[in-house]
Amino acid sequence: MNKRTILLFALAMLVQGVFVYGQDQGGLLQGARVWGNFQLDAQYYLPDSIIEAPDVDEKIRMNAFANLNFSWQGFTMGMRYESYQNALLGFDPGYRGNGIPYRFASYQQDNLEVTLGNFYEQFGNGTVFRSYVDHNLGVDNAMDGIRLVYRPVSGVTLKGLIGQQRLFFDKGPGIVRGLDAEINLNQAFASLTENPNQWMLGASVVSKYQRDQNPLFNLPENVAAFAGRLNYLRGALNLGAEYGYKVNDPSADNNFIYKDGNALMLTGSWASEGFGLLLAAKRIDNMGFRSDRTASSNNLQINFLPPTTRQHLYSLSGMYPYATQARGEMGLLGELTFKLPRESFLGGANGATLTVNYSVANSIHKASLNDTTAIGQRGTKGYTSDFFRTGDTLYFQDFNAEYSRRFSRNLRGLISYAYITYNQGVIEGHIEKEMVYAHIVVADFTHRLPNRRSLRWELQHLATQQDKGNWGMALLEYSIAPQWTFSLSDQYNYGNDNKDLRVHYLIMGASYSKNANRFSLSYGRQREGIICVGGVCRQVPASNGFMLSVTSSF
Repeated sequence: MNKRTILLFALAMLVQGVFVYGQDQGGLLQGARVWGNFQLDAQYYLPDSIIEAPDVDEKIRMNAFANLNFSWQGFTMGMRYESYQNALLGFDPGYRGNGIPYRFASYQQDNLEVTLGNFYEQFGNGTVFRSYVDHNLGVDNAMDGIRLVYRPVSGVTLKGLIGQQRLFFDKGPGIVRGLDAEINLNQAFASLTENPNQWMLGASVVSKYQRDQNPLFNLPENVAAFAGRLNYLRGALNLGAEYGYKVNDPSADNNFIYKDGNALMLTGSWASEGFGLLLAAKRIDNMGFRSDRTASSNNLQINFLPPTTRQHLYSLSGMYPYATQARGEMGLLGELTFKLPRESFLGGANGATLTVNYSVANSIHKASLNDTTAIGQRGTKGYTSDFFRTGDTLYFQDFNAEYSRRFSRNLRGLISYAYITYNQGVIEGHIEKEMVYAHIVVADFTHRLPNRRSLRWELQHLATQQDKGNWGMALLEYSIAPQWTFSLSDQYNYGNDNKDLRVHYLIMGASYSKNANRFSLSYGRQREGIICVGGVCRQVPASNGFMLSVTSSF
């Protein structure tokens, strides 16, 4: 989209917004709606050689975006303006400058929804296709093209799409095409409407096209992936399964081998009064899928492979997060939740909740092949793999237990323990580093005070003999609802083998909220680490300075 088109599109949006708000209840655009949101994150960087913070020539860096949407009688259009001046440390430097990388127009009529321009979509669990945005991770693989969604009868949804994926302020070279069909049998067939057994079936096919310009290999220009899924519900029982298959797709992700890929994901849950059970298992083999075979990091990913590990919320228990391994992984997850009754020893006067979770991720079995000569110009298939056999390498293991309780009318809190085994060589690519074994304890309590005030404190401790050694963390947060919050926290790496790096990461901050607006200002040190959401991660370098965040919605 050229600059003139962008300008006309933005001007049309603004004119329509002003026109809508200027109408009375009997006006032409009665029932029209304009909405959106704004977010700005900026940091002033200070030199800090002790924590090895990188030099920042600009001193100030900023990420910002604003969404503006308009809808009326089944018609919707919108756009997002983004500005990176330059992008905050830890984000891909490809995010630079300003522009409107996201704009769309859609309408619904007679059970048909048509979208032109940018859109996000997901087929099933995302095994073969997921387009989404996460600003905290710097991930945005929005499609730019056409999407159709048709619901011919109750319980049946058909989707079709074609387009290219976003790559910063441009698009990737590949074209992505996809079809998805889903049927809710109980809604589609009147005879099953009252049946207590609920069934949902789905199937997807996705293909990508990218020209072959490689002088060494004969690369496939069209690569297809298929997936089928099943979901069963009966009362408190919920069972799900999804299997994906991808034909050979040599790329930078798999060192350009010609092996097919597959993924199997199984989930089961049971929830009743006072008890909950969650089980999950998966096997992934060579399922990296991008619209550019040479892309890396989080760029131009077509599919999404959900993790089977718990997403920790606290800073020290989240210090070693897990990133899904698309090249090959077998994972298991089990979680039990108990509601402890009132007046029991552990439940106390108000009852309590106990959650126990265990997850593990391991390599898959691989037997190397030496078949280059037989395949010739096409290269090698790389390896064979026994589907039901586990590999010899442990990637990640996490056992954790959490006890939460309201101790009195004005005091509630939780205590948690986690034991994490973390393979730095695989997850972070630091093959020279050893396996990390870490014990983490967290205490989080909130005291309710008079006049809508509260005081929350956290104490955390991480003990390990590997990596950077032991850590301690303390936080104090004072809130005056509903507007003000003040906080002071400190992470202390007191167990570092290098005594010069036994430093405090002190952060002080304040936030102010009014209606839909929120302002946050903080100052302090940020330790180097990894941020992960749903198995997708971003490396964050160490930094020191002032941080400003502004969010608003309307």
